[in-house]
Amino acid sequence: MTALTELLRRDAIALDVEVDDWQEALTVAGSLLTSTGIATDTYTAEMIESVVEKGPYIVIAPGFAFAHARPSPAVHRTGMSWVRLARPVAFGHRSNDPVDLIVALAATDTAAHTAAMADLAKVIGDRTRRDALEGAPTPEVVLEILGGAKAPESEDAQRNTTNKILTVCGNGLGTSLFLKNTLEQVLNRWGWAPFISVEATDTISAKGKAKESDLILTSGEIARTLGDVGVPVTVINNFTSTDEIDAALRDNYDV
Repeated sequence: MTALTELLRRDAIALDVEVDDWQEALTVAGSLLTSTGIATDTYTAEMIESVVEKGPYIVIAPGFAFAHARPSPAVHRTGMSWVRLARPVAFGHRSNDPVDLIVALAATDTAAHTAAMADLAKVIGDRTRRDALEGAPTPEVVLEILGGAKAPESEDAQRNTTNKILTVCGNGLGTSLFLKNTLEQVLNRWGWAPFISVEATDTISAKGKAKESDLILTSGEIARTLGDVGVPVTVINNFTSTDEIDAALRDNYDV
């Protein structure tokens, strides 16, 4: 069992669901959180409102949306739901639409799910495993595939840092962690992990922390929200693509 499968139960997985638009897709994902006792319907409304306010920043990889909102009283315990659509729907993302997989997270705080996000980022970024998930016939098979994800080494074991990169999302809860995990894979591959720290944060905190960092990696929607913060802000379209992040680092560090 991995950190990911500890948060995702069989009865929170729905496969080949028919929906007409992204709002209905998030409603289905939220209803699974509600039916399994993870959160209330209020949290579903909060997830939808977050996209209405901030745009489709939750669409962090081609065909994949990571739905979430801030921790709130509507969340009873940390958990996830998994919805594979019969037909993909558009969220309005310039490069990652249409979406056929939605994973929804409800968390009681901003730290409890970090290991699960690391597992999930690796799964979504692995084309072979992603293809297997798209063809999985039952929730049990989905869990079996996800159970093969290995969590990365802990941050404390990796870091003795002097520089910093911020990864930013609207809530500082989930999408920025996806980007953080993929970025750390690239830094490990380069041998730079001991020298650069990576912090996942939200838009409000990022504005205050920007001057302490070398650069910010985020989505196009959040980059527009941040504006000029005094350090380079680089837009990443696919939060699970090590190649795209590798290229961004080379541009910013003149490698």
